[in-house]
Amino acid sequence: MTPINLGLIGGGNITTTHARAVAAILGAELVAVYGTNREKIEQLCRQFGGRPYTDFNSFLQHPRLEMVIVGGPSGLHATQGIAAAQQGLHVLVEKPIDICTERADALIAECQKAGVKLGVIFQDRFKQDICRLRHFVQEGRLGRLLLVDARVKWYRPPEYYRDSRWRGTWALDGGGALMNQGVHTVDLLLWLLGDLKIIKARTATLLHEIETEDTALVLLEFSNGALGTLLTTTAAYPGYSRRIEITGSEGTVVLQNDCIVKADLLGEPVALIREDLSDRNPSSSSPLVADFRGHQLVIEDFIRAVRENGTPRCDGTEGRRSVAVIEEIYRCAEVTKLK
Repeated sequence: MTPINLGLIGGGNITTTHARAVAAILGAELVAVYGTNREKIEQLCRQFGGRPYTDFNSFLQHPRLEMVIVGGPSGLHATQGIAAAQQGLHVLVEKPIDICTERADALIAECQKAGVKLGVIFQDRFKQDICRLRHFVQEGRLGRLLLVDARVKWYRPPEYYRDSRWRGTWALDGGGALMNQGVHTVDLLLWLLGDLKIIKARTATLLHEIETEDTALVLLEFSNGALGTLLTTTAAYPGYSRRIEITGSEGTVVLQNDCIVKADLLGEPVALIREDLSDRNPSSSSPLVADFRGHQLVIEDFIRAVRENGTPRCDGTEGRRSVAVIEEIYRCAEVTKLK
């Protein structure tokens, strides 16, 4: 099988993760990298292959280029993805799809018009225990869903924001701890439990000197009637593993560090707990992705969709859902502040 030729857009930490993931895929070849920091992208190309570009239009014109992975600032995702689609390139975008639904809709529409595939990188949808939990919920093994508690108590040091031109800004990050870090958990709640609405929300900047929030508290109601809470922060030193607890009329399942650590069900012994599956990425205290296997699975799934004319596990429409929820959280939080 001829490898698909792809290019990377970004040049930062996450682009290195994308490059490592692509290098592990037999059906993919890195042929071009675009970024604004020439030194970084030249180093990346020396390590993983491909031609470095600091001119975006020249990058898009690279011979034989078939798809791109967009990994720059969130607020540029749609703009860069639209430009790629207009060149007939398939587009895989790092989360979030963009920082507002208006831009997300424009990207979705342009990809549909161009007849190219669009996917969003939410690697949690490929993690083994999370997939097991989703099947477990869909089978009704928890009974009628009652309560959901999601906690993302992470930490980022001051330099994480201070040394970046875009993190923690409304223009390019679209928010703070919620839009950047918490978006993974919002997507996960939607994927596991279905649609939800916001009852009440409060955001605050408690620790960091940034434009946006570093902490958000949200009260949720799911379409199935369950109530839930979401806490996300980058101010909880030294950073703790994400924890999601789902309670139904027949018992409770707890997911921590992306591994099922507890499953208590009424009258039913369930062999769910396996302690060797925990996420090896120190996301609670570092933005660096040490374990690229989740990204590799996302890219492989996207390439499969391109080759077979299928649908990625998280396409543009799915990726838009979490942004819509976060927009509503920010609106509700603003109303709360005004009272």
